[in-house]
Amino acid sequence: MLPISFEFFPPKTEEQRSNLHRSVQRLIAHVPDYVSVTFGAGGSTLSYTYATVAELKAQHGLDVAPHLSCMGGTAAEIRELLQRYVELGVRRLVALRGDLPSGMATAGEFRHAIDLVRFVRAEFGAHFRIEVACYPECHPQARSAEDDLKHFAAKIAAGADGAITQYFFNADAYEQFVREAQRAGVSAPIVPGIMPISNFSQLKRFSDLCGAEIPRWLEKRMQSYGDDADSVQALGADAVAALCHRLKNLGAPGFHFYTLNRAKATQAVIERL
Repeated sequence: MLPISFEFFPPKTEEQRSNLHRSVQRLIAHVPDYVSVTFGAGGSTLSYTYATVAELKAQHGLDVAPHLSCMGGTAAEIRELLQRYVELGVRRLVALRGDLPSGMATAGEFRHAIDLVRFVRAEFGAHFRIEVACYPECHPQARSAEDDLKHFAAKIAAGADGAITQYFFNADAYEQFVREAQRAGVSAPIVPGIMPISNFSQLKRFSDLCGAEIPRWLEKRMQSYGDDADSVQALGADAVAALCHRLKNLGAPGFHFYTLNRAKATQAVIERL
């Protein structure tokens, strides 16, 4: 089994918090290298992420990588937050442009993830291992695939240590993207982001927003199952596990699972591996 990591989002209610810790307890049996904590869907406040990072470290002893977004935060605020992470013992970050936090009308002082990578390196040197995002099927807002690749290579050159991809279901897209990144001078590891499937209608919404292509055969089979959740989940686990096997054969350095704070679908994939 290749190294694995899990992504969680910060809970905002006590019920969500309890569900998160139950899921974490089940998933850490698979011994992840680390887990990451997002800013939350559509942007959120910094405090939720910090509190969740602190809880996961204290209660579960995990190596936690908070997502750090340049949207909505000033340089001073981000510097203060990073210092708090240093004091907490955090050694990893996922640096992203991010979505504009809810209720905020303007972005922060940074506009792009590369600015954030440069800032972290200038302020904290090599203390943090920095992961950045990349898009095998091209960022939905990119002017072209070539332009998207140039932006990714620039983030690595600016000091990022590795990358986690947007989720995808087409292994050929990953293979081609890695090949082109290497030609562009990228030697850092590119870890595939893996989305387990538990709710197809939700997955379809996510995919429409982020530009991830769902194979026609998979979509048609899923639609044919209708409300048969067990069949959807079984097919999803088989399909995603087959994708992971292919990615392993292509030389993927590990897998980063987008758990959506649920354990069952992720566990089903891992068990098939």
